[in-house]
Amino acid sequence: MPMPPGGDRFGYSSQANAMLCLAGMSWTTLCDLSELKEAEGKYVEIDGFCLAVFLHQGEPRVMDNACPHAGGSMAGGWVDEQGCAICPWHGWGFHVADGRLKGSTAVGINVYSVRVRDFDGRRLVQADLKMP
Repeated sequence: MPMPPGGDRFGYSSQANAMLCLAGMSWTTLCDLSELKEAEGKYVEIDGFCLAVFLHQGEPRVMDNACPHAGGSMAGGWVDEQGCAICPWHGWGFHVADGRLKGSTAVGINVYSVRVRDFDGRRLVQADLKMP
């Protein structure tokens, strides 16, 4: 998406972004909450991270996009009734809350802390992208 003149990809001015930093906000904005659909994945690439963002029971969840099994795109999958993001390649399911593989504790996927913040009339999904 092209950047608007004098703004970032969300249309915020550099002054508005500076205000967010001054307010102590170290979280990274991934998307607007309205872009997410219940149980469907959305791919977001930002700051060197390739992420899958899901909406599960009305709450956004974020995990690494690459399935640790064979590298499939988790964003191409969905969230099942047990709250697991399902990889579309081979059906591996990872709990969106903690990244554990369904039925195992030996394998997992990185998940990130998430919050929703209202700013300038928008509901922003933000993640703490420090290594979990």
